[in-house]
Amino acid sequence: MASPAVSPDSSSHEAPSSHNSAPGCSPTSDTENLSPDELELLAKLEEQNRLLEADSKSMRSMNGSRRNSGSSLVSSSSASSNLSHLEEDTWILWGRIVNEWDEWRKKKEKLLKELIRKGIPHHFRAIVWQLLCSATDMPVKNQYSELLKMSSPCEKLIRRDIARTYPEHEFFKGQDSLGQEVLFNVMKAYSLVDREVGYCQGSAFIVGLLLMQMPEEEAFCVFVRLMQEYRLRELFKPSMAELGLCIYQFEYMLQEQLPELNIHFRSQSFLTSMYASSWFLTLFLTTFPLPVATRVFDIFMYEVGPYGVGHWGPYGMGHWGPHWV
Repeated sequence: MASPAVSPDSSSHEAPSSHNSAPGCSPTSDTENLSPDELELLAKLEEQNRLLEADSKSMRSMNGSRRNSGSSLVSSSSASSNLSHLEEDTWILWGRIVNEWDEWRKKKEKLLKELIRKGIPHHFRAIVWQLLCSATDMPVKNQYSELLKMSSPCEKLIRRDIARTYPEHEFFKGQDSLGQEVLFNVMKAYSLVDREVGYCQGSAFIVGLLLMQMPEEEAFCVFVRLMQEYRLRELFKPSMAELGLCIYQFEYMLQEQLPELNIHFRSQSFLTSMYASSWFLTLFLTTFPLPVATRVFDIFMYEVGPYGVGHWGPYGMGHWGPHWV
């Protein structure tokens, strides 16, 4: 059974930001390989973004003073109009990126990085994530239905933890919900293809996020790529040696960058593993609000992957952190 793509937060969209809310091109972007039409489209997106930001500030001012005047209605109408145009332009741009993916990856890499940092539109996330990790045509996808017919030694453990994964999210609520069913399927299938790792609770949050974007077969393929090519499986091995290395490297960075905070933590016996383990095991999915965590995941998929500027290599976060932030 394939699961529908659902919004990470059905009650809200990604948090708007003057820096991140819309695709565009800053003066420092690499635009030398763009056609005149693409340059014009990017300029239009930037202009729409500025107008939308101005209208948003106006609306906040109106709401703060609790006025219901005609001017607030005009501002609301203007904001809606600008948003409509912006969404249309964004759709055109990302549709072009997906259709010309190889060219963008090879010739417009800096611009693609900038657009991804501004946020991948929800309707394009599923296909873009699959393209980023080269999961669109994997032989293991053909094995998925057969894996579900097999028995896994991890099944009881997976069943126990399913209800703890995004318990407040509508898609995963209820023992017989579609979300819990497909989450169990993907976790069980992976436990069979990687018996050394089997199942680890933190990984379910990553799979859960994938299932909010795409059907379970595609989510399974992306998760396999994340575990193998992005080397996340190193974090989930029984020894968790890689997690220990990440914690050690993070402690060194904390000591170097925030020495006073580090001294305070030590004086209170506040161990790094007490708060940072879940950061690495769930990629911040249990730390930030889901719309924010999804944006973090956009960047992770591009910049930490096998074709990104950093990677989760054999030296752990040392290859991730400095390039990624």
